[in-house]
Amino acid sequence: MRDLSRRDLLRATAVGAGAVAIPSMIAGSSAIAADGPGWPSDTTFPPAQLTGRIVRPQSPDYAEASLGWDELFVHYPLVIVFAQETRDVVNALTWARQHNVALRVRSGRHNLEGWSNVDNGIVIDVSELKDVHIDSATRTAKVGAGLTQSEAVTALGEHDLAATTGTEGTVGLSGATLGGGFGFLTRYLGMACDNLIGVEIVVAAGADGAKVLEVDPWNHSDLLWALRGAGNGNFGIVTALTYKVAPLKSVAYLQATWPGLDDLHGVFDTWQRTAPLTDPRLGTQLEIHRNEILLFGVLAEGSEAEVRTLLASILSIGDPTVTVQIGGWGDTYAGFQIPTEDEPANWKFFSQFTREPFPEKAISVIRAFMRDAPTDDSNFFTQAFGTGAQRHEPFGGAAFPHRDALFYSEPGAGWGTRGEPDSGDALTPIAQAWIAEFSQALRPYVDGAYVNVPNVGMAEWETAYWGRNFDRLRRIKAKYDPHNVFQYEQSIPPATH
Repeated sequence: MRDLSRRDLLRATAVGAGAVAIPSMIAGSSAIAADGPGWPSDTTFPPAQLTGRIVRPQSPDYAEASLGWDELFVHYPLVIVFAQETRDVVNALTWARQHNVALRVRSGRHNLEGWSNVDNGIVIDVSELKDVHIDSATRTAKVGAGLTQSEAVTALGEHDLAATTGTEGTVGLSGATLGGGFGFLTRYLGMACDNLIGVEIVVAAGADGAKVLEVDPWNHSDLLWALRGAGNGNFGIVTALTYKVAPLKSVAYLQATWPGLDDLHGVFDTWQRTAPLTDPRLGTQLEIHRNEILLFGVLAEGSEAEVRTLLASILSIGDPTVTVQIGGWGDTYAGFQIPTEDEPANWKFFSQFTREPFPEKAISVIRAFMRDAPTDDSNFFTQAFGTGAQRHEPFGGAAFPHRDALFYSEPGAGWGTRGEPDSGDALTPIAQAWIAEFSQALRPYVDGAYVNVPNVGMAEWETAYWGRNFDRLRRIKAKYDPHNVFQYEQSIPPATH
């Protein structure tokens, strides 16, 4: 993850297997200098060797190494490279190009359609890049791309600092951030990608090589703009991220539970008309199951009295069970995580944004589908946007386009038992049909989609994810990845003119 000096490069080229690939025609120069010009498109690189922790099909840990969080998708890559430093990523990308094999980039293994894995190709996994450097004086943090959201929250919490992350701790921080990234602190601190101020990224170079770029608002600023919301596997392989972080000493965390669905109309309608528009320190989520309604709220630097007051209109409906916890954000965040082994093995989601409150008919659709949900783990999840810091783009802008949303939502179906590959087979068609029908029924009331929760089969997914930004993203893709090395089922294609 550290910067490589010219001396490092010359030493690397002398040892063969651990070498950073550089063009033989200029072997004495700083081949991966952050600010140097791009290589001519016909420049060829010396043969690369894979370095890092290498896992192949004959390796005893191959089955575990090739498995993602969503066990609905199973792939059999030719090789998995767990990078230990940036040099390993450079070598792996160069090797992939020179051997003409498909590649995928992986961090937290939570790609919800299995697109961070590939059959008969190479998976370049950055999950073991976990360096953390926090500067409390400048309120910045540079972290390896392998940190999970939970690890990042914990590390920052030790310094009474925070940045926006998603709710699920095992999700990779880099993947969440590069697609946008939102959670309880979104209305307070903006999107996760808004807090991203620097990136170390390995990109394709020349005809068959790779190089490292250091990206910030003044260097490759167009690429930083693209990485803030469209960076997952489209332009290169991110190995380190630098965030601006904010002081956060304590939060008030509220959870309310209503049994059954009888109070759904009142709870949902009151929530959508109040929670997205209240004090921006308050982030809220509704999670609707077939047997209960859950409300979660986090008030930054708030008290129990304040959070209860801000949510009083919702809490006055029915007779919910309400708890409030006051504490540091790191401890609070850790407290509501569910161990992965306790989660269903298989998942299917559909993402959508909403700009106007749902009418009564839409809430009735939610109730009808949740009443017939395939499992207790299936849910309808919402995240408040509305007024708040996420409405304002960061310095230099960002590709994430859904800033004017009132809220985000997704139906999700979870089924099957982890470690038992066939346990959910009978429910798979039922769950997939339920999601498809649910999302179709809500279509009149929603707009757009979230690239981190991809919608397979969606027409015009390009504008659903990125709106009017898509053409600009294609031009940036053509500049940094003209050969379309980084591609998958819904990747951004380079502009052709």
